[in-house]
Amino acid sequence: MKTANDPHDERGAQSDPLLALYDRPGFLIRRANQLTTALFMEEVEPLGVTATQFGVLVVVAARQPIDQVGIARLMGFDRSTTGLVVGTLEKRGLLERVIDPDDRRRRVLNITSAGLDRLAKLEAPSRRAQERALEVFSPEQAVQFLQLLKTFVAALNDDVGARIPHPDQD
Repeated sequence: MKTANDPHDERGAQSDPLLALYDRPGFLIRRANQLTTALFMEEVEPLGVTATQFGVLVVVAARQPIDQVGIARLMGFDRSTTGLVVGTLEKRGLLERVIDPDDRRRRVLNITSAGLDRLAKLEAPSRRAQERALEVFSPEQAVQFLQLLKTFVAALNDDVGARIPHPDQD
């Protein structure tokens, strides 16, 4: 039975369009991304690296030498975003572009010693940001939350045309 204060209609749907928007998975996921990015930035602010730049540094360190297309593929970015991030990291001396030893027509990226030093300094604050994001849950809920996110991403990854290969499959 519907009461005067119930925001749902007879079918159980949200009757307020704004509240209905706020209940959508896409909205909630985007908002969760905004919040976790803000936590990350609070923790790493003195180191001057964005969450996107951190991700690119991790990818290059793990898969070097790698070209920009490979970075874009592993991060789920378009080429222009990848180019801007890589350019910024190159200017800061954290990445270097070199001739591919296997194909002299190609250029690939390596992380510099300064980039490795920055990654090492980012380890503790990035871990703190993750811990802060998950502390709203009990330990069991945090494990379940992460598993549900992984299941969601794995199930939709190949279906929506924005596939990111699993690190074991790249």
